[in-house]
Amino acid sequence: MEVKAQAKTVRIAPRKVRLVIDLIRGKDVKEAAAILEFTNRGASTAVAKVLKSAVANAVHNNGMNEEKLYVKACYVDEGMTLKRFMPRAKGSAAQILKRTSHITVVVEER
Repeated sequence: MEVKAQAKTVRIAPRKVRLVIDLIRGKDVKEAAAILEFTNRGASTAVAKVLKSAVANAVHNNGMNEEKLYVKACYVDEGMTLKRFMPRAKGSAAQILKRTSHITVVVEER
């Protein structure tokens, strides 16, 4: 039985989050948490929160054993994009795209 947790509209670009997500895919939950704690990336805190939430869902809602859990799947989808403008030379403007992410972590017992 698999259990998942999602964080929607996280203000980090999906491309940056995927670098962190790839580190924990297929690992045990304790090992994944340790990797995220010592990864020097801004997205690691958001991914760690989602992982912790997925583990809590598995333990409290489905009665699974925390020692046997592993990260079955994790992926990042693109959320909405905030469109902003920045002034440029000669009275023109350039568009800035502030991207957001939907982070999903799926855990399962071995």
